[in-house]
Amino acid sequence: MPLRPDGRLNHDLMPGEKGPQDACGVFGVWAPGEEVAKLTYFGLYSLQHRGQESAGIATSNGEQILVYKDMGLVSQVFDETALNALTGHIAVGHCRYSTTGGVTWENAQPTLGPTASGTVALGHNGNLTNTAALVDLVAERHGAQRRGELARGNTTDTALITALFAGDADHTLETTALEVLPRLRGAFSLVFMDENTLYAARDPQGVRPLVLGRLERGWVVASETPALDIVGASYVRDVEPGELICIDAEGLRSTRFAPVERATCVFEYVYLARPDHTMNGRSVHAARVEMGRALAREHPVDADLVIATPESGTPAAIGYATESGIPFGQGLTKNAYVGRTFIQPSDTLRQLGIRLKLNPLKENVRGRRLVVVDDSIVRGNTQRALIRMLREAGAAEVHVRISSPPVKWPCFYGIDFASRAELIANGLSPDEIGQSLGADSLGYISAEGMIAATEQPASQLCAACFTGKYPIELPPADQLGKHLLEQAELPLGAPEDGLRSLAVSAGGSGALERP
Repeated sequence: MPLRPDGRLNHDLMPGEKGPQDACGVFGVWAPGEEVAKLTYFGLYSLQHRGQESAGIATSNGEQILVYKDMGLVSQVFDETALNALTGHIAVGHCRYSTTGGVTWENAQPTLGPTASGTVALGHNGNLTNTAALVDLVAERHGAQRRGELARGNTTDTALITALFAGDADHTLETTALEVLPRLRGAFSLVFMDENTLYAARDPQGVRPLVLGRLERGWVVASETPALDIVGASYVRDVEPGELICIDAEGLRSTRFAPVERATCVFEYVYLARPDHTMNGRSVHAARVEMGRALAREHPVDADLVIATPESGTPAAIGYATESGIPFGQGLTKNAYVGRTFIQPSDTLRQLGIRLKLNPLKENVRGRRLVVVDDSIVRGNTQRALIRMLREAGAAEVHVRISSPPVKWPCFYGIDFASRAELIANGLSPDEIGQSLGADSLGYISAEGMIAATEQPASQLCAACFTGKYPIELPPADQLGKHLLEQAELPLGAPEDGLRSLAVSAGGSGALERP
């Protein structure tokens, strides 16, 4: 049977050219009397940019948990029938990009597992760095035989957290979480629930965003503030690093499980987060505009027009134009229906590459000296093709300006960059990169200019992909990697029936089969 188009968004402008891939999006709601599945659907819809591989929603009516998840975009996975079947007053949702484990249905979230008194459904944004140690801890506590999600083929660090939340008969899920969360290392913004309570937790560094909002009849937690806006929730505050929040019929309570060691990902400000998100009190859009202004001060050039690489370069391009006095205009038009297809282009079409996604406005660029603003350069293939296309459209000069420093190091906290060997900035200087791209000049913003634009102290940001300085200690290289849990030599034995461990729970077993 031929493969059907999966509908997943592809931010890469060239087929096969992999840019920095987003983290995941999480959403949770506690709201008796509301259609929580539909609230979650729209919340995930607003977070779709953070992950396009799979989507899932779990709901609880106080007695049982139901989960529905599948591969594809939120709008493809769910329809009215599916959402109407997900009844209850609590929900958690997730849209995934894989930073640990392969792109499979088994790895879709929310994950499901038993607790001492019921069931837990969990969604995770981020990436743990002590996965190998957690494998040992799961084996120590529950035996080497794979159970639950691990038995069903889940190869993510999220499945390990779910397994550890199983706890024992003397502990509630809240008590177990407070014991497990301090054992986790790396980036984790979690939303999870049992039959009666919604939970949210964030790692002590607060690497990935997580916010709390208020509904008229309930509460919402989400990766970004636009998800609050879309469901009519008012922003209350960020979930603090090292904080566990519990929401149930008794209200909201907060417990600190670790001291704050803030190291927010600066790449959220540069690219990952939506521009209408507010993070640590700073508008992401305003930060990106200021990055463009700083870029103009640091790398001025005589030119006729500032254009952006749509859409991520637009705020910085506006800032560059404002600061430099060079007019901002549209030089490229983007196909609004950009997605992946399994129809292979001919050799002729493949050579056109980037034109599947972008096309120049020839009357705007012909004869003009252009400043092209983008957020980052990974391999450089996209920018090289873009510059060639603009020159073919008649551009007199093409000056490239990048609103982040050269990306030289991998991320182990939830962003999937190309390998270090593939990063163009590792082998070439900025001038050499500019020559390689075919640009008349190339300028990167300084790390200082980028950080100043966020209005956050440098000591409270993670800029490891630019500096190689990792704020959370990393294990040996052989204990890192996206597919670590797929390695046969890890100390987890052959799986038993994955359903067996859920037989005593209050609900959820029916949700374990693929829709």
